[in-house]
Amino acid sequence: MLRRPIFEFWYEFASTYSYLAAMRIEQLAEEAGVEVVWRPFLLGPIFQAQGLENSPFNVYPDKGRYMWRDMEREAVRIGLPFYRPKSFPQNSLLAARIAALGTETGWTPIFTKAVYMAEFGEGRDISDREVLVGILDGLGLDPEDIIAEAQSDANKTRLRRLSEEAQSRGIFGAPTFFAEDGEMFWGNDRLEQALDWAVTQAKRSEIPL
Repeated sequence: MLRRPIFEFWYEFASTYSYLAAMRIEQLAEEAGVEVVWRPFLLGPIFQAQGLENSPFNVYPDKGRYMWRDMEREAVRIGLPFYRPKSFPQNSLLAARIAALGTETGWTPIFTKAVYMAEFGEGRDISDREVLVGILDGLGLDPEDIIAEAQSDANKTRLRRLSEEAQSRGIFGAPTFFAEDGEMFWGNDRLEQALDWAVTQAKRSEIPL
């Protein structure tokens, strides 16, 4: 019997396509027999290293117009609500810090999905602290304690290291997936292919429990 292969999901809260991936990855991974590791990070430093001070979807208007229409189509196809935020990209720093903190105790996935639903499913502003307070409270978590710990130096360092790791591993956009052998896949439309690869490689390696 093989152990469940590890599958890394790297995402940025300001990323539209990460919303689509986050809302469907758990079911697909469960069906594939794969264990998902959620990795929040910040794309800003990566874009800056590429000479970009804004999202490529804003820098290149034609690309941006296509993305918004594509998001509408994909949301309908998947069965998700979709609202274009009034500002894009939203400041995702605090949300990312909270998600990074949750990796220690296991509530990162449910928090991540709630943030994405608020942002792209309801059109709310996730840079607003009170929106995040409401999300945490709705999940039965203590907002004040969590936000205070998320803003601690130790947790800021945790998120910074995640973002530095993303850059060092060649991540240039979100969502990005890594199979256990290090194979990288970029984009929501590569999720199924990435999972298939992870399962196939695990079978080939025949790692017993």
